[in-house]
Amino acid sequence: MSIPNTIAITPELIEAHGLKPDEYDRILELIGREPSFTELGIFSAMWNEHCSYKSSKKWLRTLPTEGPQVIHGPGENAGVVDIGDGQCVVFKMESHNHPSYIEPYQGAATGVGGILRDVFTMGARPIAAMNALRFGEPDHPKTRHLLAGVVSGIGGYGNAFGVPTVGGELEFDARYNGNCLVNAFAAGIADTDRIFLSKAEGVGLPIVYLGAKTGRDGVGGATMASAEFDDTIEEKRPTVQVGDPFTEKCLLEACLELMATGAVIAIQDMGAAGLTCSAVEMGAKGDLGVRLDLDRVPVREEMMSAYEMMLSESQERMLMVLDPQKRAEAEAIFVKWGLDFAIVGETTDDLRFRVVHQGEEVADLPIKELGDEAPEYDRPWVEPGTYQDWDDASVPEPDDYAGAILAMLGSPNLCSRRWVFEQYDTLIGGNSLQRPGGDAGVVRVPGHATKALAFSSDVTPRYVEADPFEGGKQAVAECWRNITATGAEPLAATDNLNFGNPERPDIMGQLVKAIEGIGEACSALSFPIVSGNVSLYNETQGEAILPTPTIAGVGLIHDWAHMARIGTMQDGDAVFMLGGDGTHLGQSALARIVHERTDGPPPPVDLYQEKRNGDFVRSAIQNDQVTACHDVSGGGLAVALAEMCLAADKGMTIEVGDTHPPHALLFGEDQGRYVVTVPARNATFFALNAEGAGVPFRRIGAVDGDQFVLTGSANASISLDQMRRAHEGWLPDYMAGPARAEAARQETAQCR
Repeated sequence: MSIPNTIAITPELIEAHGLKPDEYDRILELIGREPSFTELGIFSAMWNEHCSYKSSKKWLRTLPTEGPQVIHGPGENAGVVDIGDGQCVVFKMESHNHPSYIEPYQGAATGVGGILRDVFTMGARPIAAMNALRFGEPDHPKTRHLLAGVVSGIGGYGNAFGVPTVGGELEFDARYNGNCLVNAFAAGIADTDRIFLSKAEGVGLPIVYLGAKTGRDGVGGATMASAEFDDTIEEKRPTVQVGDPFTEKCLLEACLELMATGAVIAIQDMGAAGLTCSAVEMGAKGDLGVRLDLDRVPVREEMMSAYEMMLSESQERMLMVLDPQKRAEAEAIFVKWGLDFAIVGETTDDLRFRVVHQGEEVADLPIKELGDEAPEYDRPWVEPGTYQDWDDASVPEPDDYAGAILAMLGSPNLCSRRWVFEQYDTLIGGNSLQRPGGDAGVVRVPGHATKALAFSSDVTPRYVEADPFEGGKQAVAECWRNITATGAEPLAATDNLNFGNPERPDIMGQLVKAIEGIGEACSALSFPIVSGNVSLYNETQGEAILPTPTIAGVGLIHDWAHMARIGTMQDGDAVFMLGGDGTHLGQSALARIVHERTDGPPPPVDLYQEKRNGDFVRSAIQNDQVTACHDVSGGGLAVALAEMCLAADKGMTIEVGDTHPPHALLFGEDQGRYVVTVPARNATFFALNAEGAGVPFRRIGAVDGDQFVLTGSANASISLDQMRRAHEGWLPDYMAGPARAEAARQETAQCR
């Protein structure tokens, strides 16, 4: 049933559209009258948090976004970074959190579809995807269902579309019980002289609707994503979009073919807020007006109202400003691909956004105030509390080192993610050089003999909550470090800032300090933020998620023949730890998993040491001095070594020093550190190079046998089979159901 445009505007209706009373007063002031129902919906779509960033714009402007390699920073559909030889990488990360909690399969699938469109809208062919996922505690009744649906949705869309999923994250915590996080990343390759932007240019030019037809799915999705969840969550299911990856694949090919004709003056993906957001953004950026005739919009449902058509978030759609002389050629391309091509409006010179439906003008609004002059808030915030008094010695030594290592390897947040990534096509396209499970995904640059790109996504939310500033720094540093561990030169990053309700000063304080930390780290590491997304109001019944500012980055490998992996060490290799001994146990996996401690500060991040150590490691990899490399992160040195053993199917004998308590050396999560393996004949040469570069190092053992052996101040011997059962078993057992998970838990306990 169509929604009439004459519905009375009441305070209840205004509130239902996510508009505050003062914002509605501002609307009245701008247009000098009461808005129509369609106009109210348009304002709601453009002024909600998801589209306008009204709570975060002030702070986002402080982030470093420029560099000699940056072609386009934030403000476009995706960031664009030069990789030489006339080519560039186009990439971005976005959230689909709220839709994925309501309807996990379609919520996650359309998140993948949306981020892919952001990339190919700019003229790039997607070559890689990643995702960063957070779910509630494993025992929560919704967690298994959400995880299964989200992973299936990501795989179902990405596999069918034909893009390899090369990496990502998965984490469980009770704080995500009411709000899972689904952050989707995509990257593509384009020619630097063929980048397409969303800024409309020229008056009286046709505006063309491209792709799939418009339906009622997703109406109000952006507004829903800008509000907390409550008891009415099931009523929000119709706001989730429905995706079709096969149509999206056709849309990709049609758009790239169209772009080659020179017909495209501006182009914009129809994502959040659909036709409204795409049309307004194109006009506002170009200082032009837009007139739309909804009677020309291709629809798949009868009797759709103007309100529904303007706010529908039906997928696989684009909006384009067309060179009128190329109309016939452009239309023929879309007809060939079985997609809609319809002229639905034109650009104007009056800075108005006008919408006509069934011969009646249902909207006449100032376009700049709708778009790039939307409200902006300087919300009150308080300095987050941090741990001031802390003694690492308060975390006791484990009774059994082997048991502690197995417990961590088999824990929900450190176990193998194989069950997840084996549901994704990680090799489609034939360019993947590393499969998920290492430090970063690596994909060849299509058409180039030697170049490859490395991708990683990282954040440690427990660090961010304990100290948002240091946690923000650490998220950037770990992403940069994971890219470096492959031998790649980190180029730039995209962020996905997931937080609770910004109207709470404590939550706003977390956001502010995390952004400050991110900015400081990006500046120090020459790792600018070129695109991103902010997802706020991730909160249910007043319970906010852990602050989760996800950082995804891209690095360039000039010759992938000189690239490091986690599991390519050889028997007899010397094992080095670079970056100094670790002793920091606050917020560590040891404290949380073995001792059930959640207190303490996160490890501080010394950005000078981070860069010095990383630059040395990258140089050593590129000069073929190391046989394998892995960064030290969650679980500390012991877990990093165990992961390398499992990846290579080889044992190690490690001498635990006595300069610090052995559990601090093994499980401390100090930053800026790497484990590398080096041929024994080159070990002295490697040590001299590290000393000359001022990088702290210690030769800690050798690769041999089929056991992970600790000697010295801590003693343990664990077989590869024991570690593999612990590491590989938890997730598939959990997904198989409670009975199998409990049986596996008891078996693992007996193994210890």
